[in-house]
Amino acid sequence: MEAIRDSTVAVTGGTGSFGKTVVRDLLTRGVAQVHVLSRDEEKQDAMRRLLDDSRVRYFIGDVRDAESVENALVGVDFAFHAAALKQVPSCEFFPDQAVKTNVRGSHNVIEAAHRVGVKSVVCLSTDKAVYPINAMGMSKALMEKTAQAFARNHPDSKTTVSITRYGNVMYSRGSVIPLFIQQLQAGKALTLTEPLMTRFLMSLDESVDLVYHAFEHAQPGDLFVRKAPASTIEVLAKAVASLLGVEDPEIRVIGTRHGEKLHETLLSREEMEKAEDQGDYFRVPLDARSLQYELYFEEGSQESAELVEFTSENTRRLSVEETKESLLRLPEIRSLVGVGV
Repeated sequence: MEAIRDSTVAVTGGTGSFGKTVVRDLLTRGVAQVHVLSRDEEKQDAMRRLLDDSRVRYFIGDVRDAESVENALVGVDFAFHAAALKQVPSCEFFPDQAVKTNVRGSHNVIEAAHRVGVKSVVCLSTDKAVYPINAMGMSKALMEKTAQAFARNHPDSKTTVSITRYGNVMYSRGSVIPLFIQQLQAGKALTLTEPLMTRFLMSLDESVDLVYHAFEHAQPGDLFVRKAPASTIEVLAKAVASLLGVEDPEIRVIGTRHGEKLHETLLSREEMEKAEDQGDYFRVPLDARSLQYELYFEEGSQESAELVEFTSENTRRLSVEETKESLLRLPEIRSLVGVGV
């Protein structure tokens, strides 16, 4: 991504799993400066010591506070909006907090970017935003609508706002993989909510590639997803256990948590009808119609009626061995099992 070189990039939620990964990558690409916005000074201090790079500036703030967001975006060319409440159960118990961060906070980021002239903002979303049944997914769906509404209502803005949507990022905050590892190392049974539950699997590096793809190809309001494989939770658990030398792990089923789906969806049927296949990615363009619906008429077709949504149930399903191969791409796993990073 040549446009990134010598630019200034902001990352909201920059001390999180995605944030730390993309900041490291940006520094290798020759950016002039990176602005990290987060509310956790302890994580910022740890990150400052770890990276030890004068090109990174740290901003204490919260996306709920519009002034702190604008301070972090002044002089910025590109912005990754990764700050969010991501835990499904906690959002179920505190949905008002999910709305304040994921919806109002996203509105603050987009509006501040528009005011200060950021060229492009990529907002990170989740498969849980499609056909949402939990508060986290609902708030992320509204975040997507907020981004698309800005693009629709500000066609002359110098700021291109787009969205990336992806499934489970392996070994990110809240991932079940570290839990499985802790249980195995302690000699405990692996706790599974539902063995047949399926989840998309993507590495942090692949999630970074997705947002770069959005920066390079987005028109205002575009939505991008990466074509990702999936596995059942049982297969994932057995793959982690096998890598740690446990071939027949004890498994205890504890039942689904608040707001969990059996399968996740990256693109709805309606989105698949409009999606453009870009190889490893799908692009869904913005519906840019005005409220004058009488000016538009769309005729259905038999072909569109046969389309189905893109889900973790109907995507390519990984075996235990294939899941192990995917896990071995993660630096944390390679280090754990003694494979060179």
